[in-house]
Amino acid sequence: MTRRHENPRLIFKVREAFRPEALTIGFARRFATYKRAHLLFSNLDRLSRIVNNKARPVQFLFAGKAHPHDKAGQDLIKKIFEISRTPEFMGKILFIENYDMELAKYLIRGVDIWLNTPTRPLEASGTSGEKAVMNGVVNFSVLDGWWAEGYKKNAGWALSEESTFDNPQFQDELDAEQIYTILEEEIVPFYYEVNEKKIPAKWVSYIKNTISEIAPHYTMKRQLEDYIRLYYSRLIKRSKIMTGKNYEMARHIASWKRKVLRGWDSIEVISLNVPDSNQKPLSLGESFKAEIILNLNELSGSDVGIEVLFGKKINDEVHEPIMVEAMEIVRSEKNIAVFGCDIPINRAGVYDFVFRLFPKSPLLPHRQDFNLVKWI
Repeated sequence: MTRRHENPRLIFKVREAFRPEALTIGFARRFATYKRAHLLFSNLDRLSRIVNNKARPVQFLFAGKAHPHDKAGQDLIKKIFEISRTPEFMGKILFIENYDMELAKYLIRGVDIWLNTPTRPLEASGTSGEKAVMNGVVNFSVLDGWWAEGYKKNAGWALSEESTFDNPQFQDELDAEQIYTILEEEIVPFYYEVNEKKIPAKWVSYIKNTISEIAPHYTMKRQLEDYIRLYYSRLIKRSKIMTGKNYEMARHIASWKRKVLRGWDSIEVISLNVPDSNQKPLSLGESFKAEIILNLNELSGSDVGIEVLFGKKINDEVHEPIMVEAMEIVRSEKNIAVFGCDIPINRAGVYDFVFRLFPKSPLLPHRQDFNLVKWI
């Protein structure tokens, strides 16, 4: 402010209003519009009550840059800067200029809460929040990007992952109200309520949970260990199996795949017996029983598997499967195979189902290794 030749009276007012012991919330990132930096300023009267509570003061630090051609992002920065200079928000809302890695380092380890309010589902990752938890900073974010996986109860705060309204303006208003409510009813009380030893025990527990329950899952050590355990070690083991005895296993798998490819189109469905919901809808406590008889021709029952996929119907449409159950082979004789299932019904609603036939062999490392499929 001195470099910009601000009014000395304004500088003193900001310095006097800013309190190191106050609950400090940081919002620093690229100022793209989908980050919704404007949400906090949807209801200035309510925000003023939060930041100007003399017994429980709250202050916000904003930083970030907009793309030179992003006029909307630049306007957001201008709006926040102008609000920060009004009497009721002076020293309570600060916009720090020239956001860079050095400034980010101090913000990420210096604030109490890391705030993130992206439009669902546009958050690619949210790595600043990951860095914040490494410093014991508690996150408050929409369940999007990394926070959709990282959030743990009692180790931060979250806005729901699903949108309530199709109208973006209504959704913004709802999210803003949720932010104010969570601040007023949970975050601020937890920060200021202390025990007989003057320790905010609830707040400290959130910091401890952040460090112990979330941070370890977002380190390079964990990532490398996962790659080694899930991929590299398995690939080395698989490679040794495949190349051993002069590639005997590789030739055996290739021969089996050729056999399945030859016979795949000759598979016939002899009969399909499923519940008739038009005659009698199934009820909770009953079972979904189905039987499929196949003529596999060149193949055998051990070469294929069948699973049934269930999806909930909404407006007479199924958007995605919510349950997948394997069917067991009941009997197999020569080229005739009978598959069946008996699945207890424990969910209410209207569902549709479909059967999926796929090649099956203990020699395959995973299903995607042989990408044939038939829908019944």
